[in-house]
Order: sequence, then C-alpha cells, then structure tokens
Amino acid sequence: MRLPVKMAKLALQLLLEGNSIRSTERITRIHRDTICRLIVRFGDACREFLDKRMQNLTLTHLQFDEQWTYVAKKQARLTITEREAAYDVGDIYLWTCVDRKTKLMPSFLIGKRSADNARRFMLDVASRLVFPTAHASDPHAYRPGGYEPLIQISTDGFAAYPEAVDLAFGPYARYGTIIKDYKNAAMIYTPSEMVGTKRTGIRGIGKGQEWSICTSHVERLNGTQRLFLKRLNRLTLCFSKKLRNLEAAFAMFAAYYNFVWRTRKPGKVGKKRPTAAMMAKLTDHLWGFDELFDAVLSRPATQS
Repeated sequence: MRLPVKMAKLALQLLLEGNSIRSTERITRIHRDTICRLIVRFGDACREFLDKRMQNLTLTHLQFDEQWTYVAKKQARLTITEREAAYDVGDIYLWTCVDRKTKLMPSFLIGKRSADNARRFMLDVASRLVFPTAHASDPHAYRPGGYEPLIQISTDGFAAYPEAVDLAFGPYARYGTIIKDYKNAAMIYTPSEMVGTKRTGIRGIGKGQEWSICTSHVERLNGTQRLFLKRLNRLTLCFSKKLRNLEAAFAMFAAYYNFVWRTRKPGKVGKKRPTAAMMAKLTDHLWGFDELFDAVLSRPATQS
C-alpha cells in the first residue's frame, strides 16, 4: 500500500526536528524500514534539488570544517582488512561550509578525512560561485591587469586545505587558517576552555587583517546539525548503519536548513533572520516544509 503524502510529510518533519527513526515509528505507526526508504528517496531528491539551486552564488566569506561521526561501527572496532578496503564504515566526516553573512550552506561532502576529499569538496564549492571572466583579469581600458579576490576562505589547520584552496580558487580567494588552543582538551565529553587562537594569513590577508579569519559560525552550524539529526547525537544509541542513509539524511537536513530554518540574530533573543536562501537571493519569501516538499519532488504547489 502506498504511503499517504500527509503521513510522509509528518514523518520527515519529525526526523528534521531531531526525532529518531524508532520514535518516529512509534508516533506515526509507519514501519522503520519504510521510514528508511522514505529518507533515502527524499534525501536523494533533496541532493538533486540543491545541486540545481546552488549555482551562480555570490558569497563573501566561507568557513569550512569537518564534523566527526561514524557508520556501522567506530574506527577502533574495524578489522585490519576493513581498515584497508572499506570506505563506507568506521569514522566518517561531514565536510561542510557556511557563508558568514548569509548563513548559506552551499555544499557538503560526506566521506573520510583525506586530502582527496578536501580537494573534491573545494572544487565543488568553487563550481557554485560566480567567477570573473578571463578578460576581466587582463589589462584593458587603461587599467593594469590583476586578479581581484572574490571571496575569503577560513579553515582550521588540516594540512590538506592549503593545496585544495589553491587548486579550487587560485588567486581569486583570500585565505587564512585558525588554530584554537583548549585547556583540558583531552578530557572526553567535557567542555574545554579555549585559551588562545593562532590566526595565519596564507594568501591575500596581510598583517593586521588576521582578525577576519574565523570558523566560529561553521562550528555553530555543527551544533545545529547534532541537534536536529538524531543520528549525530552523542552518547546515544543512534548512529547510521549505512553510508547511503547518512548521505540522504544529511541532504534532507541541508535543504531544510537552507530554505526553511531561520537562524537567530546575535544578542537579540527571539529575533530571527530570514532564511539563508532568502539572504542569498535564492528566493524572495519564507518557505514552509510543505513548499520545500513540493519543490524537491517537483510537485505542483499546494493551495492554501
């Protein structure tokens, strides 16, 4: 029997509000296997939707980070053979970025924490931005030639980032790294106190401008992801059994975050910004989940 659209929407909304698959099963009485299939179908559609909409973007400052999770079992429990060959089990990282001004998450990548994935992710993000034509960098109209940076990039100290940024953005990006030092950082699951930061301008960020290097906003996004995706919650029984399910669930969250979720203004309790998609001029009005559902699945808009 085909699942009614109203029930499918309810199940997806519960999942996007932080419910687990089994709690969603108890509330909706939809079998968990059906819910998993629903996540995969809707999540794949969300990924296609985002790939189409996240194009020709004009952003100002992208902050990059990788968030740890795992699939099937933690890395320490993998056999030697699994560690050599398996790419879809063990420690997995959510590669994300967010624009400081609009709070837009233009792309993401899910996989191992490797230099190859760093390059793939940077190239994918760069492909979504508006780059100047080659003619714009040539000397013309009595002006000397040169490259005008179109965006700033901030990352942590992961060694693969500098090469990846250079490969994807070349001279069109200002780039810097920030390394944060914590006290009691070795104590697991306890809040660590940040005692210092080291900001380093790699390209286009001169002396006295290092203060602009920041990853605090993408780290705050990590908290939002752990809150609204139950499979990312720490110290619970919830985790992803398959990489495909994790990819679909995160694509679903990314579409919801960009087009429906409203972040709060700093220092003003209760004051909310427009959605990230509105801030980035991808839409001109607030979306609800119903509109997102219809847009993702290319359904005719529902009449209110």
